[in-house]
Amino acid sequence: VKKLEVQGIGYRAELAGKQIKLSVGFSHPVLITIPDGLTVTIEKNIISVSGADKEAVGEFSATVRAVKKPEPYKGKGIRYEGEVVRMKAGKKVAGSTA
Repeated sequence: VKKLEVQGIGYRAELAGKQIKLSVGFSHPVLITIPDGLTVTIEKNIISVSGADKEAVGEFSATVRAVKKPEPYKGKGIRYEGEVVRMKAGKKVAGSTA
């Protein structure tokens, strides 16, 4: 089982038949077809991917995460559960040295 978190205001994931519908800040929803042999459940912006084939579970989880990787300034995006994203300082901190 791999768990993915969808973080960000207005970011959401939902099941639409044999597809996952991701609304992650693009002008259109992203549809990803779930492969045979995998089970996907979504509750409160946590996507759980499970199946018998460990490699297929990891591959599909990586595909979902690649749609919107967590960005280093606000941390918005799709990340693995427990993944730590290193945050960067913004313009205010970077520009104050001059």
